[in-house]
Amino acid sequence: MQPQDPRTPAVVVTEDGVTRGGDASSRASVPTRPGPGRIGFVDRATRHLFFTGKGGVGKTSLSTAAALALADAGRQVLLVSTDAASNLDEMLGIALRNTPVPVPGAPGLSVLNIDPDNAAESYRQRVLAQMDAGATEEERATVREQLSGACTTEIAAFDEFSSLLAERLPAWDHVVFDTAPTGHTLRLLSLPKAWTGFLDGNDRGASCLGPHSGLKMQEVRFQAALDTLSDPAQTTVVLVTRPDRGAIAEAARTSVELRAMGLDNQRLAINGVFHASDRSDAVARALEDLGRQAIEAMPAALRALPHDQVPLRAFDTVGLPALRALLAPGDAPTGLQAAEPMPRDEPLPGLAALADALAAAGHGLIMVMGKGGVGKTTIAAALAIGLVQRGRTVHLSTTDPAAHLAGTLEGDLPGLTLSRIDPKVETQRYIDKIMAAKSPQLDAQQRALLLEDLQSPCTEEVAVFHAFSRIVGEARSAFVVLDTAPTGHSMLLMDATGAYHRQMTRAFEGHGAGRIITPLMRLQDPAYTKIIIVTLPEVTPVSQAQALQDDLRRARIEPFAWVLNKSVLAAGTHDPVLQARLAGERRQVERLSAGLARRLYALPWLAVPPVGLGALSTLVRPPGQPEASSPAAR
Repeated sequence: MQPQDPRTPAVVVTEDGVTRGGDASSRASVPTRPGPGRIGFVDRATRHLFFTGKGGVGKTSLSTAAALALADAGRQVLLVSTDAASNLDEMLGIALRNTPVPVPGAPGLSVLNIDPDNAAESYRQRVLAQMDAGATEEERATVREQLSGACTTEIAAFDEFSSLLAERLPAWDHVVFDTAPTGHTLRLLSLPKAWTGFLDGNDRGASCLGPHSGLKMQEVRFQAALDTLSDPAQTTVVLVTRPDRGAIAEAARTSVELRAMGLDNQRLAINGVFHASDRSDAVARALEDLGRQAIEAMPAALRALPHDQVPLRAFDTVGLPALRALLAPGDAPTGLQAAEPMPRDEPLPGLAALADALAAAGHGLIMVMGKGGVGKTTIAAALAIGLVQRGRTVHLSTTDPAAHLAGTLEGDLPGLTLSRIDPKVETQRYIDKIMAAKSPQLDAQQRALLLEDLQSPCTEEVAVFHAFSRIVGEARSAFVVLDTAPTGHSMLLMDATGAYHRQMTRAFEGHGAGRIITPLMRLQDPAYTKIIIVTLPEVTPVSQAQALQDDLRRARIEPFAWVLNKSVLAAGTHDPVLQARLAGERRQVERLSAGLARRLYALPWLAVPPVGLGALSTLVRPPGQPEASSPAAR
C-alpha cells in the first residue's frame, strides 16, 4: 500500500458549505469542536441521525461507522435499519432481531432491525387485541384479511419506526437510522404526515391499519413522530452521495423534497472520494477527474449545506476494524490492506450476448432487479435498446419512485415505448375507477365515506400493484423491460403479487381456479419472465443479491442471469487503492462463477458513464453490426 498523498486529507470537514483545500494549513482552519470524531455528522450529532440517499452510495457503511464512533466516545447508541434489504448483520457479524442486540467489541452500541414480516405479525396481533371482546370470529377474520397485504407490512414497519421517534428512549443518547434507498425512504418519512391527516376526524370504517376506532390512539404517536422529524434540535438528515453526477442530482432532489416535509436540518456526506496516487495511470486519472467534476458541478442547494468528504478505501467495510478505519484520518491499519490481485481470467460475456439470449424468445417480461445503486436503470435501458436493435418492439418502464429513465436515454428510439409507474398518477386513476364503479349503487353519504377511505395512504400500494399487473400482461405479445425499485421496495411489490394470487385462488376454488392466470404465475413461468439480477463486484452487494435470489426462489421464481456492473478487472490500473479493490473483485467473480449465478455477464467500468442512446447502444450492439447501422445510433 502506498502512503497517502500528503496533499489529501482522509476526511475533509466543511461547516460553511465551502470545500477546503487539502494541505495541512487548510485542514487546521476547518472549524471543529471536541468530540468523538473529526467529521461533522459525528461531532455535531443530534439525538436522531438519518442517513439517506441513492442506493449504493454507502449509507449503511457511514451510518454504522458514525454509530460506532459515537459509542467509542462513551455514548449509548442504537443503530436502526429501516431497509428490508439491510446487510448490517454481515457488516457487524451478528444476527439481527426486532429488539436491540448489543454489538460485541463495541460497548454502548446496539443494533435493531425493523424486519417487515415480524413487524407485520406483531402489528396484526395488536390490532386484533384492540377489538371488542364481543367481536365475532367472522369480524376478526375480516380484519385479518384487511391486514394481510403488502401495505400492512409497510405500515407495520412504519409503526415500529414511529415508536422510536415518538417515545423517549432514555437508554439511548443517539438513535442512528440506516434507511432504505431514497424513493422508499421518502415515502417512509412522509407517512407520519399522511396518516395524521387521514386519521384527523375519521373514526369510521377500516383500512389496512385496522378498525379506525382502535387507531385514534396511534394518531398521537404519529403526530409526535412528525414533530420529532421536524425539530432541528433533535433530528439531522445526512444526505449521502458519491462523487457521481447522478447520485448528487438525486441528493439535491431529496433535499428539496425533505424540506417540503419540514426536515430542514440537513448535512451532506460525499462518500468514496478518490485521489489518484499516479496521474499517469489513465484509469485512476479518469476516476479522479470524474469525481472532481461532479463535485464542482454540485447544485447550489447542496453547496449551501455543511458537508464532509470520506475517501475511497481499499478495503471492504465489513467488521469493526474496517468500520472504525473508514472515518479515521490517514491510511488503514496494516491488517486491512488488501493483497495484490491474482492473475485475470478470460473476460466475461457482455451485455450484447445477454441481449442476444433474451431476443431469442420473441416476447416476454424482463425484470431488472437488485439493490439500489448497482446500475439497474442503465442495464434495463441498454437491454431495451439491444432488443430494438434486434428487431423487437419494446416497452421500457420502471416501478422505482426515484428512477429517471428519460434522463438515462436522452432521446427517442422507434420501436421503444417509455413509461413510468407514477404512484400518485396510479393512485388517482385507481380512485377514479373505484368511484365510477361503486357510485351508482351508493347515496351521497356512502360515496363520501368511500372516497374518504380511498384517501388512505394504503391505496397507493394497491394502485401500484394494479399498474404493475397491467404491464406484466403486455408481455404476452411484445417485450416489456421493467426497471424495478431497489430490493426492499420490490419485494413488497412481490408480496402484494403473492397476496393477490392467494386471494384469487381462494375466491375461485372449486369454480374454475385452474383456468385463472395471476401475475405471480406469469413471474414463475421462465418462458414468460426472465429476471436479471444486477450487482457490483464487492462483498456486500453480492451478498445482498444472493439474498434477493433466495427470496425469489422461495416464491418459485428462478432468476435467468446476473450482470456484474462496473467491473474493472480488465482495466489494467496500477493505482494501489484500485489494485487492492481489484483483488476483492476477482474473489467475487469466483464466488459467482462457482454456482451462485446460472449465467453471468459483465459491464466494464467506463470512464464516461453510458448516458444517452448512442452510448447505451454501443454496449449492446450485435457482433459485426457497424455503428452507423444501429437504429439507436442514428
